[in-house]
Formats: sequence, C-alpha cells, structure tokens
Amino acid sequence: MATFLYRLGRLAFRRRWYVTLLWVAVLAAVGFGAAKAPAVPDATNSMPGIESQKAFDLMEQRFPGTDADGATARIVFVAPDGQKITAADHRKAVDTLVERAADGPQVASAVNPFQAKAVSKDATTAYATVTYKADADDLTDAAKHRLESAVEQARDTGLTVEVGGTALETQPSAGGSAEAIGIAIAAFVLLITFGSLAAAGLPLLTAVLGVGVSMASIMALASAFGLSSTTGTLATMLGLACGIDYAVFIVSRYREERAKGHAPKEAAGLATGTAGSAVVFAGLTVVIALAGLSVVGIPMLTKMGLAAAGAVVVGVLIALTLVPAVLGFWPNAVLSRKARRSGRIKEGGENNGGSRWARFVLRRPVPVLIASVVGLGALAIPVMDLQLGMPGAEAKPTSTTERRAYDDLAQGFGPGFNGPLTVVVDARNAENPKTAVRTIEERIGATDGIVSVSPARFNSAGDTAVFSAIPSTAPTSEQTVDLVKSIRSDRPATEASTGAEFEVTGTTALNIDVAQKTQDALIPYLILVVGLAVLLLMVVFRSVLVPVKAAVGFLLSVLAALGSVVAVFQWGWGAELIGVETTGPIMSMMPIFLVGIVFGLAMDYEVFLVARMREAYVHGDSPSQAIRTGFRYSARVVVAAALIMMAVFSGFIGAGESMIKMIGFGLAIAVLFDAFVVRMALVPAVLALLGKAAWWMPRWLDRILPRVDVEGEALSHRTATPQAQKDEGHTEARTEEDETRPEFTTV
Repeated sequence: MATFLYRLGRLAFRRRWYVTLLWVAVLAAVGFGAAKAPAVPDATNSMPGIESQKAFDLMEQRFPGTDADGATARIVFVAPDGQKITAADHRKAVDTLVERAADGPQVASAVNPFQAKAVSKDATTAYATVTYKADADDLTDAAKHRLESAVEQARDTGLTVEVGGTALETQPSAGGSAEAIGIAIAAFVLLITFGSLAAAGLPLLTAVLGVGVSMASIMALASAFGLSSTTGTLATMLGLACGIDYAVFIVSRYREERAKGHAPKEAAGLATGTAGSAVVFAGLTVVIALAGLSVVGIPMLTKMGLAAAGAVVVGVLIALTLVPAVLGFWPNAVLSRKARRSGRIKEGGENNGGSRWARFVLRRPVPVLIASVVGLGALAIPVMDLQLGMPGAEAKPTSTTERRAYDDLAQGFGPGFNGPLTVVVDARNAENPKTAVRTIEERIGATDGIVSVSPARFNSAGDTAVFSAIPSTAPTSEQTVDLVKSIRSDRPATEASTGAEFEVTGTTALNIDVAQKTQDALIPYLILVVGLAVLLLMVVFRSVLVPVKAAVGFLLSVLAALGSVVAVFQWGWGAELIGVETTGPIMSMMPIFLVGIVFGLAMDYEVFLVARMREAYVHGDSPSQAIRTGFRYSARVVVAAALIMMAVFSGFIGAGESMIKMIGFGLAIAVLFDAFVVRMALVPAVLALLGKAAWWMPRWLDRILPRVDVEGEALSHRTATPQAQKDEGHTEARTEEDETRPEFTTV
C-alpha cells in the first residue's frame, strides 16, 4: 500500500499538469451531465415495512384519484378576546376568505368551518381546510399569493388568522451561510496551524473542488437513481469536512518530510505513501459507516448514506492525486513564511504542545483514564430518558404562522387535535361492510385516550372506509405512543368479530412507526459497522486491543453526545442559548445519524493519530516513546482537523429549524468529545497502561489477515538518504520544478 501510494504521489507531482487537467475535465463532465439531466425529483417519504406505509398505500389503491400528497392549508381563525367566531361580522369574514381561497388556481376543495362543524366548543376558534391538486413543491406563486392575500384581508377585519399545513410551509433553513461560515473558520484554523496562506488555502481549494464533483455527480444521476434534492445535504457536509481534513494530513506530512531534508518530489511521494495510507483507511471507515445506513431499511437514509460515501471517496482520491500535483506547482509555497524567507526549514522540536501533553498523560494514565470515562459516562446518563419522534409544527419558531396555527388549534380543540390518527378499514371480507366499519368506529372511540371519532368515508366500491380518531394528548406525547400501541394490540379481537381488517396511519402514527423502525435497526447497524471497522483496524494496526479500544472509545463519545442532545433538546438545559424555543422528542433518525457519521469521523482521528504511533513503534521506538512521537507529529493536525469539523457542523446550529439545529449541535459536540477527550486523553492513557501488549496479535490471526504497509516500513528500505534525495533534486528537478527556485537547507 505505502509503496504504491509513494509512487502515485511522485507521479502526480511530476505529471502535475495532466493530473490537474484530468480533475478539471472530470468536473466539467459531471457539471455538463448535471446541467443536461432531468429535474431533480421531489423527496419521497416512503417507509417500507411499517404499518403506516401499508395503510397509506391501501388508501391510494382503494381511493383512486385522491392525491394523498396534495398540498393542504389549514386556516385557523381566532376571535378577539371576549368575542365568538360565530358572530355575524366574524362569520362573514370567514365565509369571504373561504370563497376567495376556493377560487384560487390549483385548488381541489375548500371546506367552510361552519358547514363542517369545525368550530370549538367555546366558539372562539374555527378552522377551514383548503386542499390543492398539486403538492407543496409544485404550487405556483399565483396559488400561494391568492391564499396569502385572502388571509391578509381576513386579518384586517380584526380576526387572528394563521395558516398551518404544507401549502405555505416555511422551508427549513440550514443557516443559509452554514457552509461559508464553516469554510471561513476552517481557513482561520489552517492559517494558525500552518502559518502559510498557501498551506491553508490548498486544502480548502481541493475540498471545494471535490464537493463540486460530488454534487454535480449527484445531480447528474438524480433522475436515474431517484435521488431527491435533499440527498446531497449530507454529502456536502461530509465531503467538505473530510476533504479538508485529508488534504491537511497530506500537506502536513509533506512539510514534515521537507524539514527532514527531502527534495520536494520525494517529500510528496513520502507524504502520499505514509499519510496517504492513513487517509485511505480512514476514508474506508467513513464509507463503511455511511454505506451501512442501508441496513436501517429507509430508502431516503440509504440514498443519503451512499451519496455521502461517494463524496468521501472523491475526497480521498483528490487528496492522493490532486494535492501532490498542486504541491508540484508551488513546492515551497506551503512552507512557513520564515522558512521561505531564510531558505532554512526547521524540523519540529521534541517539546511541542503535542509531545508535552503526551508526557503529561504518560505520567498519570490512571487518573486521566478515570476522568475521561467518568466524565463521558455522566454526560451519557440522559440517554436513559431518550424519547424518539419526529417534531412537527410544534418545534418551529413562534415567529412562523405554522407554529401559531398549531398553538391556536391545541388551545381551541385540545392538544391531540394536531395529531389525528387515520384508521383505514378493509372490509372486503366482511359480511356487512358498513356494520363492520361502524363496530370498529365504536370500539376505537371507546378506547381510553380517544376524544372523538369522525364519520367514516367509504370508497366507491363500498368495501373500504377511512375515519379519523382524535387523541386527548399531543402528537409527540408518550401517552399518544401508548395509545397507538393499545389500539393495535386490541385489533385481533375486533377483526375476528367483524371480519374486517384495519390499520392505523396518519402523521402521528407514521412518526411512531419510523421511531420504532430506527430503534430496532440501531443494534444490528452498530454490530455491522463496528465489526467491520474493528476488522479493518486489525489489518491496519496488526493489533487486537487497539481496534477494540477504538470502538469502546467511540461508543463513549457517541453516547455522551446523544446524552447532551437529550439534555438540551428534550430536557431544555441551555436550549435558549442556541435558540431552541420548544423542547420535545429527539428526531427519530438522530441516533442513527450520530452513530454513522461520528463513527466514521472518530475512526479518522484514530487512524491518523495511532498510525503515527504504530509507525514509530515499527521503526524501533519503545511503546511510551511511540506515543510521544505520535503526538509530537499528529496532535496539532488532529486538533486542527477536529476544529474544522466542529466549525462546519456548528454552522448549522444557527438554522431556524429545530431538527437542523439538533443535527448540527449533535455532530459538533460529538466531534468535541471524540477528538479532545477520547483520542487526546483516553487513547494515550490506555496505550500507556497496555505497553507492548497494545501491539500484540496472535500468530494465527497475523498469518490470516492481509498485510498492508500503512506505516511505510517498506519506504524506509526503498528511499535514499536525505542528502542523496537532495542531490536527486539538484539533477532531476533542474528540468522541472526547482530550476529557478532557491535551495532549502534543514536545521
């Protein structure tokens, strides 16, 4: 591996024009494909394998012509204090709004609240439902403007009018400039780390090009593979973060090899052969984690994972080829300003911050280990109270009309009104379908926790019916979850007595089913991903205990991160500091997201840090000296990489949408725990206690596992001495990169 990548790095350095033009051609090709590709399809919410989805499919089959995906607008009217919505003037304003809305383009129906008896018991609140023929993404500006103008006219009469539903739904905000903020912070971190504008700019340039290639590829393939506009969100986030990190490690190792006296081309080859090997295996762990999302069985999650995995692969390829090629154009520009001015490259000293911290941990491994485990364990305690769900309008800011409509409906009709359960009855096998449906209505209506049941609506064949059941509790309440489970558990007896079958669906039931599906998939996903990664790390490090330690450290960091998410977004601790107005259940997919993404990133840091220790150990250092060497050369770069990751993820905390805030906060805090507690403290403490046993592997297992030279042991036998390489630079490079450049000496 190391020898192959060494040759690849030298080749890319020497043939830099061809490599650069090749990547530019790739970008142009996929960009052309994206421009000519059909429009990106709308996101589909299909969730195979759950009851809610089966009921939804049955509705579409038995009620043909009904567009279940059509946009809706639930217009909520609230009379001024002390007045009733049934007053003549208020009633006239409501009637006028409904008539104007019904005449709008793309409208399928508009139901008047006084005809549908959609008025609260105290007559202070009412709602009208407008249904459209097109989904929310396909509504024209004219249709939206018609509804908005009608609402404004009704407000002018003194009524409080808010609009829920999907027709005028505020689009989730990712902070708008989240990526730009992350790039700006990353540039600052890199400038401080390297002390060179070129060294800071090169990783940013190559990472942005990689994201461009990835996103253009996703857009070009969107129609063929059914990728939605949201598929590329995760690919952008991880492609940018990983692309920067991988380039940083190559550039950092290149500077280190130059400081040892190697000629530029040789330094590029050595950097690609050593740090590049770590990049390959770090990228593989990320790809395993992302591709493993397919085991959850949610198509949207599978596509997002595979697209992001592709973006990481592109980032790896660019780091191994384009980075050394760009170094070939400006071999001295990435060196520090002092080195460029003086013509002398100073090799890193023994007493930098990384080596000093390593010595501190080596002197006190037990206290550091205990403090790390206890601290992360304490932060993980809130996980025991984890409640999964899919926050809806109640999680939106109070500045949105959807949130205000939600609150008005809950106050006027009860908290469960915002989350009705839809019951689909298949009465084909019943002797008397109407009697069977009526019996099911009565039994569900008599269930504890159900406030009311709407009259059933039959299809044209008369063999299928749909009705709604209103719970007494809020959609995200644990009591509502128990209610749905209770209705389903009582189903066999009801079906046996009526001969009809029924299923429970609707947004509330769908969210409950998705939460259960992801929860059931979490353990198999963990076993698959952690198992494959442990096996991969065994191949990399030729050790049994190091991969196990890496997996345990990851579990600690991800549990601590998930506990922090629960404390902030579910318990409300410090929620106002990041703009979270309403607490509630944690997004169903959040644990899977954290496990998948953070595992891949955690293994990045593990590979980069421990690979350098392994390299020093293989080359003759004692176990404790190898730890110091690894931290001496890698700690600063790992810290910089972690700060860059945190900067990219933290940009999403400023989003207006609670779910995006949650993802940004969870990923940023997980990187913080993993990089600065697990990798910087727990890892060296455990390795110090294990000593030589850390690198132990049974002989039979050593024979079975394939050998990959990640630490570059073969390169120490193949490469010439620094002076010989310098002489090579005087001869060969005269016709290439160094003919007009000053010579550099090592001090």
